[in-house]
Amino acid sequence: MSVAYKSIQWNRQKLVYDAILLTTVGLYLAIFMTVASKMGPGLDFKGISIRAYGSAAFILLNVILSIGPLTRLDKRFMPLLFNRRHMGVTMFFLALIHAIGLKLPALPYKVDGVLTWYHDFGNLKPWVSLFVGNTEYGDLSRFPFETLGAAALVIFLVMAATSHDFWLVNLTAPIWKALHMGVYLAYGLVVVHVILGPLETNQHPLLTVAVGVSLVWIVGLHLLTALREARLDNAPLGVPDQAGFIDVGSVSEIPADRAKIVTLAGERVAIFKYDGKLSAVSNVCQHQNGPLGEGKVVDGCITCPWHGYQYHPANGASPPPFTEKVPTFALKVVGDRIWVNSTPNPPGTYVEPAVVGA
Repeated sequence: MSVAYKSIQWNRQKLVYDAILLTTVGLYLAIFMTVASKMGPGLDFKGISIRAYGSAAFILLNVILSIGPLTRLDKRFMPLLFNRRHMGVTMFFLALIHAIGLKLPALPYKVDGVLTWYHDFGNLKPWVSLFVGNTEYGDLSRFPFETLGAAALVIFLVMAATSHDFWLVNLTAPIWKALHMGVYLAYGLVVVHVILGPLETNQHPLLTVAVGVSLVWIVGLHLLTALREARLDNAPLGVPDQAGFIDVGSVSEIPADRAKIVTLAGERVAIFKYDGKLSAVSNVCQHQNGPLGEGKVVDGCITCPWHGYQYHPANGASPPPFTEKVPTFALKVVGDRIWVNSTPNPPGTYVEPAVVGA
């Protein structure tokens, strides 16, 4: 959380994260080019470079799309989530180099991209040549797959450009979230782009197989997570009493400074136990819809496990000077049983915590 929009404050965690990320990408590119150049004397280095950057972007895209579901299945993946945006921006630049190339004063040579290597030898501008050079949209084996990659690159550009919290606040969370869900459309475009590319040349069947494995992995991982979430939403609860309170479980099953998540009237509610008390708030963080109930109470505040946004348990409001608020729910303790009212209070409404063992 930040009070004002200013230059990124690099801390040790961010530096280590980015150092590992960039080192891994650099090693991959070096290994790919070295191995590919030794596979046959007829392979052109510039073509190898284009494939190296393109494959690096695709692999990183798969990692990015895997992090969310993996954190829901195993909390040990959570550290990868905090700076996932850095991966997204890195992936965009890799895809951009794959498309248009790179020329820096520090480099002794120019890294050619698809546009400069395949579309810069005629009278047309490369971007024009890309879209009009092949219009065989009705022929699967000759389909102009490059246009699909270009469409995906535009989506990645929009996502990279709006990755800062400035845009999250000014676009509002729902619009920003919907915009960034475009990554799944981009992934589909990239998958078809890569599959149809080898089909046109019929030289790299292994690449097609690898993309197929990627598709099975991403779809399967998201389906597995969705089934897990569905079981949570469909967990049976007791019958409401006359005041609208529902028995949602026992006090003893909630660890200290942690929460239990239940679904009431179609909304997920996080019930936190802290300092011998219980409070219930909406499970949805106002930052990026993170699961508050999977976080913990730190320094007296519910702390979202995704990006560290905090809320007071009793009123669902962020500590000043922050202004984020989430709905709260009335609750009571009868013996060892927790009863929560299914009707949410307006965001930021104070609810007296239930005292455990009172």
